[in-house]
Amino acid sequence: MLRVALVDDEPLGRERIRALLADERDVSLVGEYRTGEEALTGILESAPQVLFLDVQMPGMDGFALVQLLEGQLAPEQRPFIVVVTAYDEYALRAFDVSAVDYLLKPFDRGRFRAALARARARASERPRPEARFVVRSASRMTLVRAADVEWIAGDGNYARLHSGGRRHLVRETLKSVEARLDPTKFVRVHRSAIVNVDCVATLEPHVHGQYVLTMKDGSRITTSRTHSAKLRALLRSR
Repeated sequence: MLRVALVDDEPLGRERIRALLADERDVSLVGEYRTGEEALTGILESAPQVLFLDVQMPGMDGFALVQLLEGQLAPEQRPFIVVVTAYDEYALRAFDVSAVDYLLKPFDRGRFRAALARARARASERPRPEARFVVRSASRMTLVRAADVEWIAGDGNYARLHSGGRRHLVRETLKSVEARLDPTKFVRVHRSAIVNVDCVATLEPHVHGQYVLTMKDGSRITTSRTHSAKLRALLRSR
């Protein structure tokens, strides 16, 4: 899945891009932001690969946001930028921030898909950095490496990471989290659970092609029949 975020202070602008992205089966919309300030925090947490960015916004504009992201993210972690604007005078500045494309409003579906294809191609060429999750508390932010996560439970718009005997709540859907994980190590075993196969202690046959997993932390998870075949295949490959 290609992780995409969008930044636009205009509701209609966000709605238009959201609707176009909904037609792309390999795209996960991981963030939608109204201001540069809101986007800065959100992008650091959601780690999109591609960012559709309206550059003219009140307060922090899109170019200032890109500059701040460059200061806080390593080159391999920065999203590829598609500049979105109603003003053609920003074209040269778009090249200054190494934008992969420049969408001039109003644009049609074909032009949008061409821009997305360019960004998708660039993202596919980049090695995927190790996923890290930002866990917020009242007083601090904690970074949890994906490699240290044993299993993950989904709960609506949140996911609970189980790691080292602790549970960490992150504001991401399970689908969004899954898109960031190494598919050779993590597998969805139920609509509300993902496991690190290296942390499966035992696997017991259950009814109707299901299994009961006992994780190394003692947790027990019943797989769904839909996901059992993928789990078996991944375990055989270890």
